[in-house]
Amino acid sequence: MEFLAEYGLFLLKTITVVAAIVIVIGAAAAAGRKAAQQETLEVENLNERYRNLARSLKRAVLGKSALKADLKAVKAAVKAESKGERPRAFVIDFKGDLKASAVPSLREEVSAVLAVAGDNDHVVLRLENYGGVVHEHGLAASQLARIRDRGIPLTIAVDKVAASGGYLMACVATRIIAAPFAILGSIGVIAQLPNFNRMLDTHGVDFEQITAGEYKRNVTMFGKNTDADRARLKEQLEDVHSLFKAAVARYRPALELARVSTGEHWYGTRALELGLADALQTSDELLAGMVAERDLYRVHYKIRQPFQKRLMANADAVFERFDATRWRRRFESRLPR
Repeated sequence: MEFLAEYGLFLLKTITVVAAIVIVIGAAAAAGRKAAQQETLEVENLNERYRNLARSLKRAVLGKSALKADLKAVKAAVKAESKGERPRAFVIDFKGDLKASAVPSLREEVSAVLAVAGDNDHVVLRLENYGGVVHEHGLAASQLARIRDRGIPLTIAVDKVAASGGYLMACVATRIIAAPFAILGSIGVIAQLPNFNRMLDTHGVDFEQITAGEYKRNVTMFGKNTDADRARLKEQLEDVHSLFKAAVARYRPALELARVSTGEHWYGTRALELGLADALQTSDELLAGMVAERDLYRVHYKIRQPFQKRLMANADAVFERFDATRWRRRFESRLPR
């Protein structure tokens, strides 16, 4: 009887452990399916959105008879629009950060648009980007180049800023519009890092760095940097700058490149004079002018990031806010008091 009791207890424990494992595996699978389901392409009809906004205001300000007549006119216009094949405009938003973390969404949005866009269609990208890591923003620019290479008109609207890597993206457009005080340019490359070598040396801490390859590492945060190290890094930055200028020259050949590739930035009015933009206009003005003759669709690919990436994104956001604050203080210091 004692043996049977012990065996039964062992069997119960085994079943409990197996059941717990099954539950954990099932929960993980369900979470994976849920995450996969949350990766979706969202499409919003902007024509309908604008009509709804106008309808809400008209209900508040128009009399009953006037409202009735307006509703009748709107229905007739919508019916007339539905009878014919109107050209479309696909609207994409890109808000950049240091690592251009919106690129995975951008590549899906571009792929979706290219799958359905016709010869008479148009793409509008509303861009806000201070710049950041070179290769990430280069990939973002390459995604936009897919649209231009297909011969589909691409208008990039800059309401606030498209600087450095942001302008690397903007220059791909067939047409750039900018708000009067939007920031454009900063065609330059920068690398900066602190060096703790003297502090470590003061506290008797040695730093060892072993590399294979003469130029595997040049300047470092913890070792002692030499003039040769700095010269090599400068050479690398100049090479990246040359690639940046070549990309800008390819898409905007009329630019006086030597004048605008100094790393400076300009506000919209000055950027227009220099050829960095083609017109002074906000994205709202652009879309309001297009809505009468085109069907507008805002396209957004929603991606649920894993926990680790969300955690890193929060860290990046801290650096981004710091960088944005630095930009803002730099610009505000030039405004008249």
